[in-house]
Amino acid sequence: MFPYSVLAGCLFSLSHTVSVVSSRSNYDGSPSSAPPFTIKPVTDLVVVNKVIAPDGFARSATLAGGIFPGPLIKAQKNDHFSINVVNRLHDKDMPLSTSVHWHGIQQKKTNWADGASFVTQCPIPQNRSFLHEFSAPNQTGTFWYHSHFSTQYCDGLRGPLVIYDPEDPHQDLYDIDDENTIITLSDWYHDPTPKLNKIFGPITSNSTLINGLGRYPGGPKSPLSIINVEQGKRYRFRIIGLSCDPSYNFTIDGHTMTIIEADGIETVPETVDSLPVLAGQRYSVVVCANQPVDNYWVRAPSNFANQTFAGGLSQAILRYNGAPDEDPTSTPGPYILPFNEGKLASLLSIPVPGFPEIGKADVHINLLATTVNGIFRVNNVTYHNPPTPVLLQMLSGAQHPSDLLPSGSVYELPSNKVVEITLPYTGLLFGGTHPIHLHGHTFAVVRTSGNSTPNFVNPIWRDTVSMGSKGDNVTIRFVTDNSGPWFIHCHIDFHLNHGFAVVMAEARDQLPNLNAGIPASWASLCPSNQTSSQARLGSFNTTISHLGSFNKTTLT
Repeated sequence: MFPYSVLAGCLFSLSHTVSVVSSRSNYDGSPSSAPPFTIKPVTDLVVVNKVIAPDGFARSATLAGGIFPGPLIKAQKNDHFSINVVNRLHDKDMPLSTSVHWHGIQQKKTNWADGASFVTQCPIPQNRSFLHEFSAPNQTGTFWYHSHFSTQYCDGLRGPLVIYDPEDPHQDLYDIDDENTIITLSDWYHDPTPKLNKIFGPITSNSTLINGLGRYPGGPKSPLSIINVEQGKRYRFRIIGLSCDPSYNFTIDGHTMTIIEADGIETVPETVDSLPVLAGQRYSVVVCANQPVDNYWVRAPSNFANQTFAGGLSQAILRYNGAPDEDPTSTPGPYILPFNEGKLASLLSIPVPGFPEIGKADVHINLLATTVNGIFRVNNVTYHNPPTPVLLQMLSGAQHPSDLLPSGSVYELPSNKVVEITLPYTGLLFGGTHPIHLHGHTFAVVRTSGNSTPNFVNPIWRDTVSMGSKGDNVTIRFVTDNSGPWFIHCHIDFHLNHGFAVVMAEARDQLPNLNAGIPASWASLCPSNQTSSQARLGSFNTTISHLGSFNKTTLT
């Protein structure tokens, strides 16, 4: 039975709809009451440098479409995506190359379009462009996009992507779901990332931005985002963790939230009054505007130490129509409906692949992460970008998995097998809760953080999972039905930059089907002179500028 708070909790039922307007920043940091800028799935996405001041501090940023967050890519179920990423970067204090990853999109048969630099493609050089052509059959829900080159997305290149389902099985639970009910949570830094990358240890953001606006300690009273609602209406808020590092505890004073989606997977409705959102994670929650007409604080404190709401820090405003234009006086809590990931379940009861016992999958991989002097290691190996993208190496016909670079960080997976990955939390000296993201798949979380008992009956499926804390051993399962190399990494971008990643080289025998769809422009992104890389690869004797000469006989 669906929760009472969703189906019957609203005291009013109005016959007309109303838009929800979330104030957000223009490129110069000034507030705008216009709806978020939206683009279609067939579009140019121009990456530029512009000065913005989303928290009142002006700095040059790397932006999609010249705004932060980037424009919403708004699609419908089974739409085809044709997104031309155009690199117009010029600020030499930040990276001038770029790439864009479509987070949560599985890229069936289009691994080359995944956008992960040095895994599935070479970065897009300055003043060049690259056309990503892909589909997302049967995928709907809340996703996002971000740079996957160095730590560039921490400089601003990140934005929402939503695939709407006209036959959403939850549509009777809410009245309003549009581009204005998207809520993004992000950290913001006053220093450019090349400076931050020199820090080998915890990095604290200057501010938390909700829908692109926020304040920093000691800074000006910069505008905060305002989410307008009408009493009696039920809203589907799509909450997106655009963070580079911290996780957030999302709450709305005086209101509960009913979770109906996690990372693009519909869930059995679960009502909570607080919601942890890690970097890369997304949730849809139904919130009923059933309180007296007033202003209420929307809060998103991070997991950093010494968090405070003083002066509007880490907050936005939920404003009922008819409420005065003033700051809320609402108070937080009491919190009596805590979030428990182990209670989440897929609405469609997606079956867990393989034998229902830990360790009884076709392939079992234990990924033990540790830190030494601020550098991360996974199974005693620190990930480094290879000289040639892993996909290109696989296409070249490398004779053995051990030939694939970076050495020790690539795990070869056979096709059509059940893979189980365990993520024991031990040996990590800093970083709080680590969100682990797998490209190319959703996975069954058969053992969540905070739970020692596995769930093979109806666990949540998602693409970004919390490793939890010391003593946890989070376990996931998926089937190798998507050929190509797929990154699995900590989504704290500074941790990825310092080695917290491996690559799953999946279903090599299916590469001929993948190769047939790769455009010539993909190989042209890579420098033509890769003599040293080719020498290290040994069997790689075809230059990347002649990708078209690769044929099925080379893919052994």
